[in-house]
Amino acid sequence: MTIDRRRLITTTGAVALASALGLGTTRQAAAAQKLTGVTYLPPSYADLAYGSQGLVDRINEKAGETVAVVGLGGVGLSAILGAVAAGASRIIAVDLQADKLEMARTLGATDIFNAGEEGVADAVRAATGGGVDHAFEMAGSARALELAFAITRRGGATVTAGLTPPTATMALSPLKLVAEERTLKGSYVGSCIPSRDIPRYIALYRGGRLPVDRLLTSRGTLDDINEGFDALAAGRTVRHVVLL
Repeated sequence: MTIDRRRLITTTGAVALASALGLGTTRQAAAAQKLTGVTYLPPSYADLAYGSQGLVDRINEKAGETVAVVGLGGVGLSAILGAVAAGASRIIAVDLQADKLEMARTLGATDIFNAGEEGVADAVRAATGGGVDHAFEMAGSARALELAFAITRRGGATVTAGLTPPTATMALSPLKLVAEERTLKGSYVGSCIPSRDIPRYIALYRGGRLPVDRLLTSRGTLDDINEGFDALAAGRTVRHVVLL
């Protein structure tokens, strides 16, 4: 086996790094199954924590509200699942990749928009009668956050869970925050408490309301781990499991 050591140092490090960045292992899956009885849990707990948890907590008490998710990686697609579980009446998915948009539709998105198209913010606002109640930025991009803020309605909330580069900045009108009574909020790991929230995920999964197994899109051996990272970086896979 040849591992590109510009990215990985040891086999142990490879497994740890793969888990952190969205590649799971069969050992993790076996441990999860033994503890929970669930056949599959997402390779990265952070996917559900960042994605589903923030949505369930913020809109569960107001089922029927509208939601937009900007950025459809593993976290963003988990947010789509969370919006469905929380009872959102309309779920807007926004991304640059057509295949991710189509996957979001199969997971429950009611509307899809390509972020690269001109006038996408105006199109979303027109389709939703002025914007959504809750817009979630999951791409780790300042431009994505600006778009999420632009498609949030008056009185609505924009939540960012994407980790942008430290030097990234965005343009924001303080007047909109005040005059339109907007909320702009950050969410780190969905503000989760694992001992409380993981059992909730499992209960939702067992009840058929959080089908996280559908986020697993590819598998490979440890010999192929570099290809797994390349596929993630290129957006060709959502979540990849490393078979040991």
